[in-house]
Amino acid sequence: MIGGVTGPFATSAKPVSADEQLRESAKALEGLFVQQLFKAMRETVPQQDGIVSGGAGEDIFTSLMDQHLAAETPNQWAGGLGEALYRQLRGALPPAAPQASTPDPVATAS
Repeated sequence: MIGGVTGPFATSAKPVSADEQLRESAKALEGLFVQQLFKAMRETVPQQDGIVSGGAGEDIFTSLMDQHLAAETPNQWAGGLGEALYRQLRGALPPAAPQASTPDPVATAS
């Protein structure tokens, strides 16, 4: 989103239920897990030093690319780690409070 905050610190006009917060948190944790997985995978590849090595700039770009890919990868996984976490922790949520309805002004005036 351009000009706005996205992610876990974004604020919205509509209230978010505990169920939606849990789902988003599980998805964020899955993204963090994937990011660490990418980092560990890259550490197994031997570094190429020489004239064409990218140096610190390449390291920063690779880190940012991994961060972006880690945020998008869980969206492609159906029933991944985040979904399993959500299903496991959903039982610990308090029951949802019933929605308070506003009284009908026509019905109360009669």
